[in-house]
Amino acid sequence: MSSTDEMQALAANIGARARAAYGALAKTTMQQRSGALVFMAQNVKADCELILAENAKDMAKGLSDGLSSAMLDRLKLDEARVDAIASGLIEMANQGDRLFEIIEEWSRPNGLIMQKVRIPIGVIGVIYESRPNVTADAGGLCLRSGNAVILRGGSDAFLTSCAITKSLRAGLVQAGLPEDAIQIIPTTDRAMVGEMLRGMAGAIDMIVPRGGKSLVARVNDEAKVPVLSHLDGICHTYVHASANFEKSVNIILNAKMRRTGVCGATETLLIDEAIAKEFLPKICAALENAGCELRGCEMTRVIVPMIAAKDDDWQTEYLAAIISIKIVNDINEAIEHIAQNGSGHTDAILAEDINAAQKFLSEVDSAIVMHNTSTQFADGGEFGFGGEIGIGTGRLHARGPVGAEGLTTYKYVVRGTGQIRP
Repeated sequence: MSSTDEMQALAANIGARARAAYGALAKTTMQQRSGALVFMAQNVKADCELILAENAKDMAKGLSDGLSSAMLDRLKLDEARVDAIASGLIEMANQGDRLFEIIEEWSRPNGLIMQKVRIPIGVIGVIYESRPNVTADAGGLCLRSGNAVILRGGSDAFLTSCAITKSLRAGLVQAGLPEDAIQIIPTTDRAMVGEMLRGMAGAIDMIVPRGGKSLVARVNDEAKVPVLSHLDGICHTYVHASANFEKSVNIILNAKMRRTGVCGATETLLIDEAIAKEFLPKICAALENAGCELRGCEMTRVIVPMIAAKDDDWQTEYLAAIISIKIVNDINEAIEHIAQNGSGHTDAILAEDINAAQKFLSEVDSAIVMHNTSTQFADGGEFGFGGEIGIGTGRLHARGPVGAEGLTTYKYVVRGTGQIRP
């Protein structure tokens, strides 16, 4: 953009159109919203060639700009990933929604009927980096929940995100819904992020940042509207003394190496001292064969030679083929380590002892806790939400994968027959 005035005018225009679209959405039916999601999915599949062509341009720019392998993996689309985007939209369509349902209802001695009714939040601003699939996830989930959305994708995925948005908006038109229910900021100028955080406070009801620590920190520092965000995905997998070794090796390999650049990837492996001498060589060999760099505590390195872990390794989200390994005395030390170093995202225990598993699940204070499975299941699609707008690690409003229900609030409806307050 050429001037601050022009950016402010653009932001004001987008915000006004979003609020008008939200008002129109409030009058639509669940069937209309479901139909739009089906059209959107069909368009994404039909436009696959165009989307991939735009993605190839973004990938080429990313390579020339020196993006990391993790960031390039997040950016890259192929036919299978485009199909997955479309499938997520279909899953959202098939779920239906719970808008305007009566969450609770009760009566008072004076005869008044009190109802707690689910409603949309309003206009959601989503600021994200790299992953073009977030464009469809956010657009679809906001529509499913009756919200209008303003998308601000990262510059590295700008062309891809614009192409996907075009497919989504066409689906809205086909379903007879307001096209402006899904908008994308049409510039990569970073100043527009500031406009969303501050200048559009009257138009946007909630901001959702999805990206690195610096983006999330900026949004939390500058936003004049409520923020739904998560910090780093410092996820742990803890191997209890009762763990099945073969099962554990398979789970850990998946949790770390399936996709190293996702926020649900395990970054730290904790192993009970009682089994370390026997189990550690097995898992280290498997991880190294898969191309993973190992960084270990002093006790770990006595058993298997590897790079010495530094203090900050225990609080690092690598998003790469690197894992830190620590031997712990018991489950209590594992829980304490997670409490001190984790980010409240996703943590798992591998154990055949049900009592130990239950202790871990009860005492680890993270948004997602798991037993005998991969932390890479920390994903709204895997939870059956059709996608997610993010994973909340805070303690208010929504935690864990935030699907359509997490993008709603409520109001109270009071029904009377002429009562007046004495």
